[in-house]
Amino acid sequence: MADQNDDGLLGPAERDLRLDLMRGIGQWMVFLDHIPYDIVSWLTLRNYGFSDAAEFFVFISGYTAGFVYGPAVANGQLLAATKRLLKRAWHLYVAHIFLFLFFVAQIARAARRFDNPMYGDEYNIFLFLEHPDVMIGQTLMLKFKPVDLDVLPLYIVLVLALPAILWGLVKIPRWTLLGSAVFYVLARYFDWNLPSFPGGNWYFNPFAWQLLFVFGTWCGLNGAAEIAAFIRSRAVLILALVWIAFSFLIVMTWHLPALDAMIPKWLIHVIYPIDKSDLDMFRLIHFLALAVVFVRYVPRNWPALRSSLLRPLVLVGQHSLPIFCLGVFLSFAAHWFLVQIEGDIAAQILVSVAGMAAMVGVAWVLDKFKALPDHFAPRKAAAPETA
Repeated sequence: MADQNDDGLLGPAERDLRLDLMRGIGQWMVFLDHIPYDIVSWLTLRNYGFSDAAEFFVFISGYTAGFVYGPAVANGQLLAATKRLLKRAWHLYVAHIFLFLFFVAQIARAARRFDNPMYGDEYNIFLFLEHPDVMIGQTLMLKFKPVDLDVLPLYIVLVLALPAILWGLVKIPRWTLLGSAVFYVLARYFDWNLPSFPGGNWYFNPFAWQLLFVFGTWCGLNGAAEIAAFIRSRAVLILALVWIAFSFLIVMTWHLPALDAMIPKWLIHVIYPIDKSDLDMFRLIHFLALAVVFVRYVPRNWPALRSSLLRPLVLVGQHSLPIFCLGVFLSFAAHWFLVQIEGDIAAQILVSVAGMAAMVGVAWVLDKFKALPDHFAPRKAAAPETA
């Protein structure tokens, strides 16, 4: 069932809280993963499998786009959807620039006040501080990005491509999916990517990551319903569990070198390198295996999704852009705090819990603010006085 939003676009009326839950979990994982040498980050996915929170964000972003804008494109409102998507891309671009400026200022201030140039080198802003006249232009062109600020530029490019993606998935879905897969293969084979400054390429190659984004968009458009029987089959579940177990065992060899000798040499040559920048197939399959298990055991109407226990995570997921920006600042603040006091395990747990609590608190405030009316009620006329 669809309803009309303020712009007249037809869109779905019901929100899938599973997406918000996974976005919230992903926000916490990104925050923890961006704190170097934090013991709490051992709770995140990257320590137990090939994929991490990045795959969740890209897929969910594509799924949400297909779910929200797909009905509008299918009903002949491509231009209206394009207008909304261009506005969304502009908002993301502005958010990225402001995040960049405040993030660089935060790091530069810490480096200068505590006489520790490590911060500038560690977060790749030293060149910006040395040549701001050149680097500002490169930043505006999304060619220069400090550490931890690679995700938003990827999403900006994918959102700009969404009108064409949506049109193709509505008109010729199978050919569009095939074209996306072929483009992924060609990008990896010919090493296609966007350039960075002063050298190298984008950390998240949009020509490769578009495959997961397009697949997510197709699922949000109705593709998930088409493959529901396939996903819920016993054979697919067994294959998914086997791949998750295989991924876990391989990743454990990274943490326990004694296990590395158990891996056959031929298998090592097949597996490595597991490239994140170009979305290695091992990472993609691992994420899809996790998605199969999640969809099978967490139904859309799962009562716990509306429980008070999961409400904080759902709130964080529903305000993903501002919370992501907040998480970037909090992760550096936590890192700075641990470096300055030579933080032990107790300090690591403290800053991690405090950061996650701050994200929940800000999400709660944003939710309350969003619930406020946008317009004042008109003043009622005073009743005439009686003689």
